[in-house]
Amino acid sequence: MTPTPVFFSLGSNLGQRKLNIRKATELLTQQLGSKMRASSLYETKPWGKSDQPDFINQVVVWNNDTPVHEILNACLEIERAMGRKRIEKWGARIIDLDILYAGSLIIKTDTLTLPHPGIATRRFVLEPLAEIAPDFIHPLLLKTNQQLLDACPDSLPVKKLLQT
Repeated sequence: MTPTPVFFSLGSNLGQRKLNIRKATELLTQQLGSKMRASSLYETKPWGKSDQPDFINQVVVWNNDTPVHEILNACLEIERAMGRKRIEKWGARIIDLDILYAGSLIIKTDTLTLPHPGIATRRFVLEPLAEIAPDFIHPLLLKTNQQLLDACPDSLPVKKLLQT
């Protein structure tokens, strides 16, 4: 079986945000292996609910052949283990792990929709996504990540951080 590129968006706006992103990446690495690429870290304004702290966001990609529903379960377990509590939609959180793409897979179930339905309208996802995979084509919209970024209607600021 040929490994599929699986793209994740990671976000944190509570506690030690950069450390939370690093910890989530380490836990994902334990599940998916060490062959991954990561974008820079970005500081972003909250999307959907503005009365909360700014986020640190990153996109990471693994080439992997683990079934996507198992990957989703791993993400949910990592969020739980790190202390995420799902209290309100778009609320503040220690960690948020979203699967953006699993190759060109298109899935719509009660628990998983791929590609992630918010990709094209969220600059905090598209900036880091276009950094590491500008030419990857969205399997439904048939546009590259860079084209989606160029047309993104979201005007919230996304600031690339210097790596430390």
